[in-house]
Amino acid sequence: MLYDTPRAPNPRRVRIFLAEKGIELPTTSVDIMAGQQFGEEYLAKMGSHNVPALELSDGTILTETVAVCRYLEALYPEPNLLGRDPLEAARIEMWSRRVEFQLMLPIAAVSRHGIPAMKVLEGEQCPEWAEFNRDRVVSGLAWLERSLAEREWLAGDRFSLADITAICTVGFMRLIRVSVPTEHAATLAWMERCEGRGTMVG
Repeated sequence: MLYDTPRAPNPRRVRIFLAEKGIELPTTSVDIMAGQQFGEEYLAKMGSHNVPALELSDGTILTETVAVCRYLEALYPEPNLLGRDPLEAARIEMWSRRVEFQLMLPIAAVSRHGIPAMKVLEGEQCPEWAEFNRDRVVSGLAWLERSLAEREWLAGDRFSLADITAICTVGFMRLIRVSVPTEHAATLAWMERCEGRGTMVG
């Protein structure tokens, strides 16, 4: 059973990962805007308030997006999305983490501290932190454009989890009403390639 929620980037990463592999799992929706993930029942079951989470048939619980993806890749190795050898696996992990630090975390800071409705996720909000991170989002987009300028896919010569992380991060910007600048031709072309795969589920 996959515990999922719409609109958040990390659950979407798992949904795209599943779509790429053609895997269908039973799913239950967690209402994070109502704080369901902070409830005693969810915490007791998952051991964490994170979404997504994967419950196995024996009751084992896996949380954390990449951990869930690694488990699924081991069961369904093709198409490979996490690396065919140690070096490729390391590069995919490296680029995925770079996206998280350079762009996903700043977007999260702007949304979670700058949108009043998101207070349920953060508890206490710091509007100054949201404003500070707006410049980091701009810088992160410039970094992404430079990273994609000379290659078709983020971590190498084929689509991987790094691209899934990046496309979900770019999609996450809709919450803060930021779009990829029109002059970022490499990023926009990469987005078209991603969308053309037909697996970029919402």
